[in-house]
Amino acid sequence: MSGEFHDSVVKALGDDALRQHLRRAMDSLIEKRLAVFPDQDALQALRRYGMAIRGNALSKLPQLLERFEARCEENGVHVHWAETTDEANKIVFEILQSNDVKRLVKGKSMVSEEMGLNHFLEDKGIECLESDLGEFIIQLAGETPSHIVMPALHKSKQEIAELFHEKFPDIPYSDDVDELTAVARGILREKFMQADAGISGVNFLIAETGTLCLVENEGNGRMSTTVPRLHIAVTGIEKVVEKLADVPPLLSLLTRSATGQPITTYFNMIKGPRQPGEKDGPQEVHLVLLDNGRSRIFADEELQATLRCIRCGACINHCPIYTRLGGHAYGTVYPGPIGSILEPQKEGLERLGELAEASTLCGACGEVCPVRIPIPKLLNRLRWEGVRQDGTGETSGQGRRRKHSESLAWKGWSSLASRPVLYRIAVKSACRFRRLLPQQLGPWTHVRKAPEIAEKPLRELVEVQGFTDE
Repeated sequence: MSGEFHDSVVKALGDDALRQHLRRAMDSLIEKRLAVFPDQDALQALRRYGMAIRGNALSKLPQLLERFEARCEENGVHVHWAETTDEANKIVFEILQSNDVKRLVKGKSMVSEEMGLNHFLEDKGIECLESDLGEFIIQLAGETPSHIVMPALHKSKQEIAELFHEKFPDIPYSDDVDELTAVARGILREKFMQADAGISGVNFLIAETGTLCLVENEGNGRMSTTVPRLHIAVTGIEKVVEKLADVPPLLSLLTRSATGQPITTYFNMIKGPRQPGEKDGPQEVHLVLLDNGRSRIFADEELQATLRCIRCGACINHCPIYTRLGGHAYGTVYPGPIGSILEPQKEGLERLGELAEASTLCGACGEVCPVRIPIPKLLNRLRWEGVRQDGTGETSGQGRRRKHSESLAWKGWSSLASRPVLYRIAVKSACRFRRLLPQQLGPWTHVRKAPEIAEKPLRELVEVQGFTDE
């Protein structure tokens, strides 16, 4: 592990309040998910269906994206392609600049977090206000999301109350959740009316109709995409599905896996700008499709399964590592199990390959993923990519996690284990001199006792019982 990641982990593990917040939240989300999936056979059938829908879309990804772009253009939506986050930010800024935008409101979008869009626009002199309550809270706190669905999950209501009182001293202090929500709503409603543009993410792109689907609970997404005169949506290229009929099963899996809801309060379907005779909606709609390493992931038949993700957060909610660390310890946009396979592929194993190793491989993430992404298998694959040196594959940073000392150790073990006589001598020596062996074995013994070697090897114990090779 790098020093930075190690320090973040140690800090998170020492924060008892954080662990209590996370434990309560995760337990609640796990219980809600169980309650909305009472029939396990039906759940497994729906998961297989969801996997098939996403797999079908990925198998036709280039063709579906072209079809989607054509339908969007027919609907009056301007489509832009960005290979990198820098290019995506530049496209968004040019659109805003050409429309003389000085203030904008923004719905929840993990891709915009991936782009670092808020900071980029603020540096350009454009006011960018988060309208999702959780995102609004962490924006006030100067933080990044701790969870892909519930960004302020790590904060207690008392912490939020103190933050609001600090930022808005004219408003009386209160730690009542309803009052805090009302305060935020009052501030945001005024900003919606003042904004020149709205930015949102996208949950599903429908190739058949050229429709953008946006799933939310607060209505801020609908306000961001209808009140301002300009709407810009940003999303990854993997979000496309083939048909409108593909959306209901995925929506059912998404909402129930994420928050235990049969359906969210709002489901927005956006096909284009305001048409003649319509009373609301933007005058102009733009869509930025971001690659940022997704094409490289798509090119690998096994790792391609990463792109099936529908961003429900179920793997995070059930992960024993995340529950003890929270999202900020990972130091990445996407935390938890999905982040541990996605981020190293996007950013390179040389930078983030350690995330694939920060896992117990307990399998909980794979068991709950609504589209059956084999996350434990992909974690193992990335671990292998980090040490392999055969020159094949597309994963950036391949072989950078390989250590010369580990390589020598495994070669020594291989040589010993393949020579029976030497192996027996080594085992007997280890048993005889077991008292002399070191008790500190690196990171393994920081939180564990060193393994105790038996007085006699297993072979001798078996022979005493009368068993032989013959």
